[in-house]
Amino acid sequence: MTLKRFAFYRALNTTVLYRAFLLALPILFCYLLTSPALASETHITAVRMGLAESYTRVTLESDRPIHYELSMLDNPGRVVVDLENVTMNHVIKGLPNKLDPANPLIEHIRFGRFKPHIIRLVFDLKMHVVPRAFVLEPIEQYGHRLVLDIYYPDKAAISENKSNAQKYATGMIMESGEADRLEEFVASLPKRKPVHSEHDNTSLPKSYYAAQHRKPMPSRIIVVAIDPGHGGKDPGALGKHGTREKDVTLAISRKLKQIIDRQTYMRAILTRDADYDLHLKQRQAIARKHNADLFVSIHADGSPRRHAHGSSVYTLSENGATSTTASWLARKENSVDHDLVGGVDITEKTSDMREIILDLSMNATINDSVKVAELVLSSLGQINQLHKKSVEQAGFVVLKSPDIPSILVETAFITNPGEEKKLKNNTYQKEVAHAIFSGIKKYFDTNPALARANVAQAR
Repeated sequence: MTLKRFAFYRALNTTVLYRAFLLALPILFCYLLTSPALASETHITAVRMGLAESYTRVTLESDRPIHYELSMLDNPGRVVVDLENVTMNHVIKGLPNKLDPANPLIEHIRFGRFKPHIIRLVFDLKMHVVPRAFVLEPIEQYGHRLVLDIYYPDKAAISENKSNAQKYATGMIMESGEADRLEEFVASLPKRKPVHSEHDNTSLPKSYYAAQHRKPMPSRIIVVAIDPGHGGKDPGALGKHGTREKDVTLAISRKLKQIIDRQTYMRAILTRDADYDLHLKQRQAIARKHNADLFVSIHADGSPRRHAHGSSVYTLSENGATSTTASWLARKENSVDHDLVGGVDITEKTSDMREIILDLSMNATINDSVKVAELVLSSLGQINQLHKKSVEQAGFVVLKSPDIPSILVETAFITNPGEEKKLKNNTYQKEVAHAIFSGIKKYFDTNPALARANVAQAR
């Protein structure tokens, strides 16, 4: 009797457990389908970064929609983007390499696995910012995109006032790069002020005259490329006591960079920050990569005549300008590169149009180069004698850029024992750096930088 009762209860328990399992099975199945850890992961296929007038744009392109969460952290300031169910691949790991060191808003980019199903992107900031994020649907050759815009605080409100539709349309233009910037480039070239006759009795309001003395404020961060002359196997000129030009130019360049970086509206980049070889054409290429508004090459003069002394400033000569235009045209005829000149892709223009664009750009560039050179020379004249009292022109390879105003500063004669001693002096190096900066600042105070990268393209 006892055994039969035991068998009965055992069969009953088995039946109950089986029915409970059948009831729980759908719930378990749904959990497996929706579990973040087991759901199919999204793959990031491309990452792009661009710098616009008001913000920095980061674009993550993927094979399916990205689920994300945007937040900010303080002390220090950080923008944080959490990506859900995204594969950690080489594309994400390459994002920090996309950051331009001269970016005015972002100091560093970091990434890591925050949770088993979440990858966290951290953007360390240089200043207070306002981040905005949105997604774009696939179009043409582009997949799903998550777009992060990191704004200057005073620029974010402008974006807030736009409708979502307009914001979406703007994002499409930024991604597709369909806009032709030729008109913007031509419009940005310096224009001659109208000449008023001495007998013009037209009455002008007081506000007109006040405006003539008002300094224009930069609409964006100004980037100055500083080029320490020589380096590596090339020591440059040598002083009587063994002072090498390459060491002096690097020391002065670093001091000049520190001064510029302290300005709220300026940033500086160095073409080299150590003692290594750097081809002359690479120096301008680095400036172009960083969308520099000005290129300043620092040197120390040398002469077989020990008594030669004084500071000099050079710009590109007319002969140098002609050869530069010709070489650019030839390179564009034989190249598939899509370099921009003043923001215009000249490879898409006719031969005549390319020549016109380069000619206009070169003329404007030389004019601006002479303006800043005169101001820098005047400032140097306050701390040292001048080798010549006017700006000199020569066909230096390092100055041959059709759209970046470029100057070469000969700080002093290192072959002159007296000036060699000064060039080795840390205090004098600071004085030279401050003098050069003074001229640069005066130039940008009265000649706002042409926008070389008005549109952040993420293609």
